[in-house]
Order: sequence, then C-alpha cells, then structure tokens
Amino acid sequence: MENRGKAYGAMYLALFFSVLLLLALNLCIGTVDIPLGEIAAILGGRGTDAVHGGIVLKLRLPRALAAAILGGGLALSGYLLQAFFHNPIAGPFLLGVSSGAKLAVALVMVLFLGKSMAVSSGALIGAAFAGAMVSMGVVVLMSQVMDHMSTLIVSGVMVGYICSAITDFVVAFADDADIVNLHNWSKGSFSGIGWEDVAVMAVVIFAAFFCVLMLSKSMGAYGLGEVYARNMGLDVGRFRVALVALSSLLSACVTAFAGPVSFVGIAVPHLVKYLFRTTKPLVVVPACFLGGAAFCLLCDLLARVLLAPTELSISTVTAVFGAPVVILAMARRAKERG
Repeated sequence: MENRGKAYGAMYLALFFSVLLLLALNLCIGTVDIPLGEIAAILGGRGTDAVHGGIVLKLRLPRALAAAILGGGLALSGYLLQAFFHNPIAGPFLLGVSSGAKLAVALVMVLFLGKSMAVSSGALIGAAFAGAMVSMGVVVLMSQVMDHMSTLIVSGVMVGYICSAITDFVVAFADDADIVNLHNWSKGSFSGIGWEDVAVMAVVIFAAFFCVLMLSKSMGAYGLGEVYARNMGLDVGRFRVALVALSSLLSACVTAFAGPVSFVGIAVPHLVKYLFRTTKPLVVVPACFLGGAAFCLLCDLLARVLLAPTELSISTVTAVFGAPVVILAMARRAKERG
C-alpha cells in the first residue's frame, strides 16, 4: 500500500510538471517566439518590451490558462458520464451533450448580438447548461428503453448531429459580422478568451471539481453495482441526478467559452486509468483533471503552430490524438467480452 501511494504521488508530480511545461511552451511559442527568461520577467512585472508583454499577458496567458482549466473540466465531465452509464466510451461529445450546449449558446448569442446587446459569461454558461441538460435528458430517457449501450451511443451521436445541423443553420444565415464569427467558435477554439472569462470559468470548474471529489466514495460504491451501492446506504436516484448535473455543468462551461471540443472527455479518463493502473475515483478524479489540462494545452499549442499563421480548430487536433484511444478502448472492451 505504501509503495502504491508513492507511485501515485510520482505520477501526480509527473502530470503536474507536464502541465507546467506545456503552459510555459504555450507562452513562449507562437507567431512571435519569446524566450523563457523574458516570459519570467514579464510575469514578474519586470518586462521591458511592451509588445511582448501585451502578447503574453493579454493573449497567450489567459488562453493557456483557459485551455488548462477547461481541459481538466472536460475530462472530468467524460469520467462522470462513464461512471453514470458504466461504459468506457461514454462522453459529452459522443453522446450529443456538447452539441446541445452549443446549440443553446448559439441561439442566445444570435438573439443578443442581433440586438447589439452584450452577452455575459454567466448567461452563456446558463444557456449551455440548459442545452446540455436537455440533451442529457434525451439520452437518459433513451437509455431506459435501449438494452445495448452501442445503440444508445449511436442515438446520442444522432442527437448531436441534429443539434449541430441546427446550430450551423443559425450561424450560416446570420447577417451581423459578430454573429458570423460564431462559425469559428462552433468548431472549437480557445482563442479570444479574456481574464474575466478565465475568472468565471475557474470558479465554476473548480467548484464542480470539489463537488466531484466529495462524491468519490459514492462513485466507488456505485461502480460495484446499484444493489451494492444501495446496501451501502447510497441514495442511487439522487446520486445519479448529481452525476448528470455535474457532468452537464462541466461540459456546459467548456462549450460556453470554447465551443465543442471532441474526444477529450473519452480519451483522457482511459489514459489516466492506464497510467495509474486503478479505477478508484479518489485517485482518478484529480488525475483526470491534470491529464485533461495537459492534453488540451498540448493540442492547443499544436493547433496554433502546425500551420501558422493559419490556426486549426482545437477539435481537429484533439480528434487526431483522442480517436485512436477510443478505438483501442472499444477493441479492448470487445476482447474482454469475448
């Protein structure tokens, strides 16, 4: 047990320093490369180059922090859905939850921007949460009448396609220049995020993260079966509602600020479980957050620099890394059943 605890500690440190390293690389590398020493000086208030200071403090740092915070939240959202459905390939993007949130945000932004009104971060998160809860409600209802998880996944994908089609329709026929810019957001991007947005998302994501940690013991019991969980005194009905609400809130916050980001919620929990060799929620939850942060920081860096000055959507890069993980997870699950 002591050796296992030391191993977990070493892996947590490895993930933490990976996040710090990728955060530093995101600040240094771009259209304008800035040395690490100058980055340190700028962050310490000793920078002498005003242009570099503006790039770091107004553009790269809030974007990198957003990628880390939202990436961690999205990985947690996927982990909660996998726990809810007892299935390793459940995730907010695959089940259409992110698409429902995207549709609600797009409708709110079109309504407000069309009347030249500002949209607050709280309004965006509220709209995304409502859309995510509606989509999640549809998926949960379908799960009551469908015996096979594969059929449920396909149904969730169809719900996502319907929501995405309606969103694309709304965006395509918008006249206002600001509304037309929704096209980039609808493909997924961490660009354009400011300090006020970072503050709001940090409060929401970290509050949800704390709640998930508090549910870790209950998730462990639930993972052993509903009968066992009830015998342990767990109110399964309320617990499932909490899982749905927290997963939807996390997914909604990501979608409100960055649009739909694919495969992070499915791939990262698998990678974390493989790395730590355990499924214990108390171990996996913080590791998922760190893993999601590192994953999105890496993908956002690649999205910015691979075809610079052209920027790829974040979902394009996350799909390249995340889709193979999902395929391997499905193959492994089929092998275990066989």
